[in-house]
Amino acid sequence: MRKIFLAPSLLGANPLNISGAIASLEDRHDWLHLDIMDGHFVKNLSFGPEYAAALRRYYPGSFIDTHLMVDNLDVILPQFIEAGSSLITIHAETEGHLLHASLMKIKNAGLRAGVALCPPTKISSIDESIFELADLVLVMSVTPGFGGQKFIASSLNKVRELVSLRAVHKYNYLIEIDGGINENNITQAVLAGCDAIVAGSAVFKSEDSAAWLSKARDAIEEALKDFE
Repeated sequence: MRKIFLAPSLLGANPLNISGAIASLEDRHDWLHLDIMDGHFVKNLSFGPEYAAALRRYYPGSFIDTHLMVDNLDVILPQFIEAGSSLITIHAETEGHLLHASLMKIKNAGLRAGVALCPPTKISSIDESIFELADLVLVMSVTPGFGGQKFIASSLNKVRELVSLRAVHKYNYLIEIDGGINENNITQAVLAGCDAIVAGSAVFKSEDSAAWLSKARDAIEEALKDFE
């Protein structure tokens, strides 16, 4: 049975008690997902590099999955590399001429590198060299910028296309999905081919975050058992 990574998004946590939110997971998660928004690429602001650096200091053993929804990559990216993220994902739609060089910069720093695709972005528009470099491809299943949006079901078609592309060309990327994931669609995402699942509001606004993750993992394992 293949490994599925559960990545609670801290964007959905209480901003006045992030440490309490992380503790509430009771180590039933795999990654901590950090959504970075600059107010330009998306119309919202969230965390900065100091926040990412603090996460690394206080949770030195955690896999920090950082998703940059930003412009000015040449300025911002080095700050998050320095902050100690484990994996940094950048958007294919931002400053396209910097995409390949930015992925190389991440990988040369010894980190894993990901590329994110907004809902309208077609896989065919991305040069194959990007998929050769990427350790992860993030499929956005909502319009990036705000938590709590409704899941775009057609995003699963993109996931299936990425699975096929990976098999044909023997790429090594994981496939992650982010946006509107809840208990009603998480197994659909996994069965479509997702390896990593980001969920924010569903996890942190539930009555028991740890229990939500355990139930989700049980449902995923059962679905995969039947599927395989």
